Amino acid sequence: MVSVIIPTLNAEATLPRVLAALVPAAVSGLVREVVIVDGGSSDRTFDIAEASGAKFVEAPRGRGPQLAAGANAAKGNWFLFLHADTVLEAGWEEEVEKLFEQIATGRIPTAELAAAFRFRLDDFSRRARFLERVVALRCAVLKLPYGDQGLLISRRLYQRIGGFRPLPLMEDVDLVRRIGRRRLVMMRARAVTSPQRYLEDGFFRRMSRNALCIALYYLRVPPHLISRIYS
Repeated sequence: MVSVIIPTLNAEATLPRVLAALVPAAVSGLVREVVIVDGGSSDRTFDIAEASGAKFVEAPRGRGPQLAAGANAAKGNWFLFLHADTVLEAGWEEEVEKLFEQIATGRIPTAELAAAFRFRLDDFSRRARFLERVVALRCAVLKLPYGDQGLLISRRLYQRIGGFRPLPLMEDVDLVRRIGRRRLVMMRARAVTSPQRYLEDGFFRRMSRNALCIALYYLRVPPHLISRIYS
C-alpha cells in the first residue's frame, strides 16, 4: 500500500538505520516498496540499497527533483517521503495502520489527506530539546512540518496538487502549503533526525538561518536566491 521514497546523496552513514526502521512495516505488508532516489553518490549508498532490496533510481541532484522522480517511479497508493538521515521510531507503522483503518471505516471522511510525524533530534542536549519545542510550536500554530518530519500523502492528493516542484530549496514547505491545514494530520509517532548538521553549523546559527529562509519564502523571495543564503 505504501511506497517509501528516500532521496540520497552519500548517505551510507545513516541509510542503514533508516531502512531498518521500515522492516516491521514491510513484514506486515504496510510498506509495498522502498524507492531510493540518488543524486550522484560516490560512497556505498548503492550497495546498501541493493542489499536491502530497495528500488534504486537516479535523478538530478536536489531533494525536489529527486523526490519527484521517486514519486514517478513508485507504485503504491500512498507515498511516504523520508529523508536519508531520519529514522521513524518503533511503532510508527501501527499508527499509520490505525489511520488507514479510520479512513476505511469512514471515521475520517476522505482519503485525500497527508500526515507528518513529530520532530525529534537524536541528541541529548538542552539545545536539542529547545529546538524540538520550537518545531512543535510551529506545527501547532502554522501546521507547517518540514521534510525531516517525514510526509505521508495519498497518491491521489499528491497528483491533484501537482506533486513536488523542481525547487532548489523549500520544496517541502511548498508542497505542505499546497496540501493545506485541513488535509494535514499530525501523528503522535516521532521522526528522529540526525543532529550532525546542527552540530557542524551550530544550533543557534542553523536555527537562525532556517528562520530567515522561511521568512524570505513567505515574502515571496525566489527560491534560487534563498538557496544562496542557505548555502
